[in-house]
Amino acid sequence: MGSAICLRSDFDGDGLRLLARQTKDARQARRLLALASIYDGSSRADAARLGSVTLQIVRDWVVRFNAQGPDGLINGKAPGKPSLLNDDQRAALAQAIECGPTPYLNGVVRWRLCDLAQWLWEEFRISVSQQTLGREVRSMGYRKLSARPRHHAQDADAVEAFKKGFPCAVAEVAGGPAKGKVIEIWFQDEARIGQKNKITRRWAKRGSRPSAPHDQRTRSAYIFGAICPKHGKAAALVMPWCDTHAMNQHLIEISRNVADDAHAILIMDQAGWHMSNALAVPENITILPLPPKSPELNPVENIWQFMRENWLSNRVFKSYEDIVDHCCDAWRKLQDRPWKIKTIGRRQWAHEF
Repeated sequence: MGSAICLRSDFDGDGLRLLARQTKDARQARRLLALASIYDGSSRADAARLGSVTLQIVRDWVVRFNAQGPDGLINGKAPGKPSLLNDDQRAALAQAIECGPTPYLNGVVRWRLCDLAQWLWEEFRISVSQQTLGREVRSMGYRKLSARPRHHAQDADAVEAFKKGFPCAVAEVAGGPAKGKVIEIWFQDEARIGQKNKITRRWAKRGSRPSAPHDQRTRSAYIFGAICPKHGKAAALVMPWCDTHAMNQHLIEISRNVADDAHAILIMDQAGWHMSNALAVPENITILPLPPKSPELNPVENIWQFMRENWLSNRVFKSYEDIVDHCCDAWRKLQDRPWKIKTIGRRQWAHEF
């Protein structure tokens, strides 16, 4: 056996004991006290008995302490098994996730972990479990997020032009019908809620096949909903149909919720009852139509998704009145959560107003 390794000379026993009292890491404190006894003249065997370890481990502590100081006596995180993917393969995987699957080639319209695992095997002949691939994908910054709706025939240039021209449109309203008033940005849309309802995910035992009631009847109602994301406000009516009369009633309800010293810019799609010549627009509202086929610009679409998944799905409605009651109850719950309206309704291009 070689000679003992000397401890570094810029520490002493009293200093290590002081560090041992200050640290919250019990393992580091034990190692510091063992090395402090060596500084005080004790043998390495005595330090091993004090630390309840072997002489070889004391030697390892000395080496780590000489190289890194007291921090070298803290347990580091185990490196674990190296990744199955190299940087090039990880970059290719990220590109595949970003681009999405090609339905006629991959046979799916959205990636699942099993599909990505199959893609890795076909591309690189790498066999990886879904659990391991899930950790790899999460480490790359990806999560399963709710997708915003987008029309297949959308004009991307029109959408970008609307976003860029939005400040000018707001300024024009502020200098005209809203002169001297605060501007409130509102979004409006409708949702059909009926007996032929949606079935969503639900908690169940792994490996089981959970079921949920699914009605085939067709009675329905429409929620006319509008939100003001900046202030967390919401206004809605539940109506039996979608037409100009129902829209006029909703405009009156929105007008009631606009602040007295404010003027609302109401952003909505170009449905027939939204653009009708018979529409009676209140004085404190200016309508700003969205570009055609651009539902992702309207956060009320995400409000509907949130309400369906939490309060309106997996149900059997007994009658039209039952549908109306559930719609009203769901909307009141939303109104009681202004922070949720602010979170879901925020749009980067509209948040400054």
